[in-house]
Amino acid sequence: MYDRERQKDSVRGLELAEGFFNEEVEPILSSRCPALKYSAALIGRGSEVLGLDSEMSTDHHWGPRVMLFLKPEDLQSLWPGARLALSRELPLTYRGYSTDFSEPDPEDHGTQVLRPLASRPVNHRVEAYSIGGFFAGYLGIDITSDLSAIDWLTLPHQKLRSIVAGRIFRDDLGLDAVRSRFIWYPNDVWLYILASLWTRIGQEEHLMGRAGLVGDEAGSAIIGARLARDVMRLAFLMEKQYPPYPKWFGTAFSQLNCAQTLNPIIARILHSSGWQEREQYLCQAYRILGSMHNSLRITEYVSPEVIQFFRRPFKIIRGERYVKAIIHEISDPEVIPLTTRSLIGSVDLFSDNTDVLEDVSLHDHIRGLYRQGRISHSKHALTQIVTLGSGGIERNSGM
Repeated sequence: MYDRERQKDSVRGLELAEGFFNEEVEPILSSRCPALKYSAALIGRGSEVLGLDSEMSTDHHWGPRVMLFLKPEDLQSLWPGARLALSRELPLTYRGYSTDFSEPDPEDHGTQVLRPLASRPVNHRVEAYSIGGFFAGYLGIDITSDLSAIDWLTLPHQKLRSIVAGRIFRDDLGLDAVRSRFIWYPNDVWLYILASLWTRIGQEEHLMGRAGLVGDEAGSAIIGARLARDVMRLAFLMEKQYPPYPKWFGTAFSQLNCAQTLNPIIARILHSSGWQEREQYLCQAYRILGSMHNSLRITEYVSPEVIQFFRRPFKIIRGERYVKAIIHEISDPEVIPLTTRSLIGSVDLFSDNTDVLEDVSLHDHIRGLYRQGRISHSKHALTQIVTLGSGGIERNSGM
């Protein structure tokens, strides 16, 4: 039976999955399919993959589950029999959790939940993929080809984080070697994204005070929050960590090395009573970011001191100074053309639409925004992205 009470002392999903594989799944596969070569892991969707699951996470998609990666030919010939053997031989529970999942709920984005089971067969979630098929479906890329700079820019931070997080339990087929390609951006792609974030700060840093000065505190607070988010994004990127999606953004930020210093300042930005107080704490955050930038030694020294915005009563860091310094260091011939136009950064920086970030079929349209000399194509691509992104595709409910 599915022991609901055991959830009070729930284990982390990664630990549950690893134990489930080692103690239950692997012995069955070794017995029934001894010639099968495969990799086993838990990567991709799911809060447990990021190590951020909690008791609440156990109410959907969560449970004893494993992802198997097989050769394409074995996926067709051997997996059906192996899957059947698992359904007939897996225990009904593992560490107090049912091993049986409901069918995907079409009314709830395909959500599956654990359910009590009195007898086999088990509707388990030991799921099989080919390595190439998984990465094509999840990231929209062909792992047999090298990623271009533009390819990198179409990949959402959350998905990249969920590939390099998680855990591999067995690796006959070289899954870890494929996954390691995504550990971090190529250097000049990273620099381009950093420059794009500084561009965003430079474009809005004076607007927070301008809104406040005319009595629009709501507008000022919204701009301040946008700036705070970009400060946090820069901190992630400077520490070479992919930011997760909104649910875990602040939690993951608190784990960064800079968080002890920046977190209290971010909180004060978000809870300031007026624009002058908000500006004071934003300036503190800017100085810290400036010092972090200089400690990276990726450019010549840039003064982290804030200055007056022309003759107006606003303090700014002048984000464009960092943009200029960073762009000067970019040498990749594929990235240089991107720096001669608007610095839109990676897909996360110009869209937080869930559909745009999740639907891999939109990647070709997104690539059109970056291609040199394709202005008309880019406008068409943006129109298609907006149109298709509003189509209500299935959201990632497993996170």
